[in-house]
Amino acid sequence: MRISPQHVVRLHYTLRDPQGQLLDDSRRREEPLEYLHGHDNILPGLEAALAGRAAGDACAIHLAPENAYGPHLPERVQRVSRTAFPGVEQLSPGMRFQAQGPDGPRTVTLLEVGDAQVKVDTNHPLAGQSLDYQVEILEVRPATRAELAKGHPLAADVTAAEVEDRKA
Repeated sequence: MRISPQHVVRLHYTLRDPQGQLLDDSRRREEPLEYLHGHDNILPGLEAALAGRAAGDACAIHLAPENAYGPHLPERVQRVSRTAFPGVEQLSPGMRFQAQGPDGPRTVTLLEVGDAQVKVDTNHPLAGQSLDYQVEILEVRPATRAELAKGHPLAADVTAAEVEDRKA
């Protein structure tokens, strides 16, 4: 069975930056990635590169920034009041926080910390970087009706009766 929309894919991967530094490894976590193909569960560039592959395939996938987390946008670097971090006594460059952005949650990285203001970067931490994946596809199977209704894979013990069906 080949990877195509409406299929659940289970795979192991390693992710490295352009300098070869390991950023993530599903085997080290002992947790394969599982996603529903065609439902925006993973990076669009990675999903496109996996289309048509089958269980047992292994491949290297290089994603340019525009196919990964996009370019690093200078306008997403800004100064905010230190009061934007209530309850946090010690702020230092490199710290990361979750903040609600116009498109949902986003990571905010502190760049500079002053007495009254903090310079933050709201770009994704991997924006502007190429990414290199080594992928081994473990399984490809048709999605269940419940998985299609939810838009992502479900645990094996979840039944269709337990899931709100958007198609009803």
